[in-house]
Amino acid sequence: MNPETIETILLVDDDDALLEVLSEYFKLKGRYRIITASNGMDALSIIKGETVNCCVTDINMPHMGGLELAEQIRKIDNTIPVIIMTGFPSLTNSIKTLQNGVVDFLVKPVQFDQIELSIQRVFQQRKLFIENILYKKEAESKAKLEKLNRELHLKVNELNILNRIMSDLTETSSGSDVFRRVTEMTITLTPATEARFYIINEASKHPFEVTSAFKQPADHHNSISHKISKPATSSDSKNISDRNEQRSVLNEFLQTIAADGIPLLVAENHAPIQLPTGICSFIAVPLSIQEKVFGLLTAAIKNDNKFFSPKDLYYTKFMLKRAAYVIENWALYENIYENLLSTLYALVNALEARDSYTQQHSIRVAALSTVLGKEMNLTSEELDILNVAGRLHDIGKIGVRDDILLKKGSLTSEEILEIEKHPLTGANIIEQLGLWEREQIIIKHHHERFDGKGYPDGLQRNNIPFLARIMAVADACDAMASDRVYRKGLPSDGVVEIISEEAGLQFDPDVVNVFKKVYHQGSLKLYLPGKK
Repeated sequence: MNPETIETILLVDDDDALLEVLSEYFKLKGRYRIITASNGMDALSIIKGETVNCCVTDINMPHMGGLELAEQIRKIDNTIPVIIMTGFPSLTNSIKTLQNGVVDFLVKPVQFDQIELSIQRVFQQRKLFIENILYKKEAESKAKLEKLNRELHLKVNELNILNRIMSDLTETSSGSDVFRRVTEMTITLTPATEARFYIINEASKHPFEVTSAFKQPADHHNSISHKISKPATSSDSKNISDRNEQRSVLNEFLQTIAADGIPLLVAENHAPIQLPTGICSFIAVPLSIQEKVFGLLTAAIKNDNKFFSPKDLYYTKFMLKRAAYVIENWALYENIYENLLSTLYALVNALEARDSYTQQHSIRVAALSTVLGKEMNLTSEELDILNVAGRLHDIGKIGVRDDILLKKGSLTSEEILEIEKHPLTGANIIEQLGLWEREQIIIKHHHERFDGKGYPDGLQRNNIPFLARIMAVADACDAMASDRVYRKGLPSDGVVEIISEEAGLQFDPDVVNVFKKVYHQGSLKLYLPGKK
């Protein structure tokens, strides 16, 4: 290769292992000469004695950090581009990097090919910059510099927006909070009048709206209204069919986008893509976790003479990628457990809100299962598994239509089959997250019967997972004791009598014996308050 085409890159980081790996990566490319330094002081000494075409530096290092190094490089030779890497991005640092002549800002962990793309970009920018200084006439240089200045202002504004996105999403405390922040930022950063986030995956039959945000009129004291979506309750179930029909077209459209996994921008509502009446412009961006579509963000402009631009799509795509990155990072650290659980619990809460009679059912089942588990001397790990599985055991009902779930009369045989699919649907939802394998098994089999006449697999006796046998009793107990849309709850003695009669048939006799024991000890007062 022509030596004149070899570019010299100075890599500065106090992580020797990272320097070694990066050096080998770029040397193998054959286009770069690599020099390394472990801190800013060493790097300055190299720059004073070597020809350096680009400097890639960490921001936090002993003796001299990356920001001070960038400032010193600018004083020595302002044509040397500096790229900053950091594992702790902040808006303050981002502004300082721009003030110190830094041309790019990369957030660790950084893909090596991403670093190379950034370097190639700054080499091109450096070449243009030098050409402007050395060869262009003063008038041309002034015009180009003015253009660069405008682009710099745009870059600063874009960087501020991207850093705001990163900062806001990094500060989230749960999965539900991530989805809420995404919809709020969509309203703030784009012309959208409404933004919605849906859970949508292979297990659910239709998009399930989790949260939404709306832009208020300009004279309103608060520019954004926000809510956690709650599906219809039994009081307005008569309108469910109409709403289902109105949503069916949009749901099918969203499912197609999720299946493709490709972001969509509809700048104007006309053929060949026809959106619902009233929507002028539309954006939909899938959120993928572990390379599987988990959710979908939609943004719409309604009845307004504005339209989305490719830049709006860029920001929403960046938000969703950052949201996925935050959620996947939780999977690598301890708080993934609590955060994903809170997201799923929020789904269950929204699901149970469809029927005011079943609110808090999953929480009570989890608590009752834990009481029985403690009496049966389960380990703390098994009790945690019971608690999580209990909270999520009915999450598969997301796939059941409201007109079936809220029906006051008797169900048809076809409707019963639809209801009986919810354990398998719930297990599939949990499976897609790649976590909680034992909880997934309990969710799948909590409607099996001891005599083998249950569902979905017709398991019997000890072939039914032990913790699922415990939850079967807890679930049946709360279902019988709770008021439902079609009947009043049974008195406590009636519940105990029925469960006792089903020992060896529907329920494991050992679990039933423990259930009766804790009942007579008074440990079930919170769940069976003694109605006679």
